[in-house]
Amino acid sequence: MYNTQMFRFAFLLCAATTAHAAIAPVDIDTAAQVYQAAAIREQVRASLGSMPGHIRKLFQGNTSTPLSDKQLDAVNVAAIRAFRIDVFEAPALSAFAANLDADTVRKAEVFLSSDAGKRWVAADLALAALSDEQTDKIMNGDIAAPSTAQRDALVEKLERAERSSESTVQILLTMGTAVASGTAVGSGMDPKPVEERARRSGEASRQSLEDGMREPMRRYMAYGYRDLSDADLKHVLSFLQSSPGKQYISAYLASLGAGFYAMGRRCGEQLGESLREMAMAQLLNEGADHEPPAAVRPPK
Repeated sequence: MYNTQMFRFAFLLCAATTAHAAIAPVDIDTAAQVYQAAAIREQVRASLGSMPGHIRKLFQGNTSTPLSDKQLDAVNVAAIRAFRIDVFEAPALSAFAANLDADTVRKAEVFLSSDAGKRWVAADLALAALSDEQTDKIMNGDIAAPSTAQRDALVEKLERAERSSESTVQILLTMGTAVASGTAVGSGMDPKPVEERARRSGEASRQSLEDGMREPMRRYMAYGYRDLSDADLKHVLSFLQSSPGKQYISAYLASLGAGFYAMGRRCGEQLGESLREMAMAQLLNEGADHEPPAAVRPPK
């Protein structure tokens, strides 16, 4: 379910898009039990080592205001400091609890403690530990697991039920927005217009990104679930398509959204401060009386 790397967020966010009735949220301790059973901490932690490289690529792709090598090094430092499990966990657990109710917790715990549920979590954890190179090969179809027409149909339904493509794209867009907003704050700029521009840009590309992600995500899931039997996949699908299962997915994605937004915002704030300090140092060295370089502005 959880997808590492920027492709699979890439970590893969935000509140669920499917409408649900108002629920009575559970407390943090109760949510933490489900959080632990689903191995969310372990899955997220497995992805964090690759985050500095992905954030650097995000800024390298911002060709309108390219950064120097020194500034890109600052991107790495900020990402290393921000993308940590302790930054992720508090907001993630709060969002998880706020989107769970007692019935969903009961049903989720029964499912996660079942043999199929445990194998499903183990498969997701193994996927989270894959390298970028392995992930790219799987998503491109260079590495594939044997399959049948029936199994392909099950994986397709699972991809929809887990909302994998939608959540992956949402994480991509939210990460960009969070880093841009944080960079604006750290640079001493008003983050609201920056965040609004980032959101508008993301919404314009959302549908095409989701359409392009769906087939790679199915390949990724088919490979990751290769050791689960068809009966296991049907068991997983039955839970995910139930009302408690849908609410669980919503809570799961809300949890990831809150945690990754917090890390992205922290990264942007630290980066913005570093870029502002570099710009001011440059002005002092040059003795110039002009505006700070455009590179201090966050990516759109």
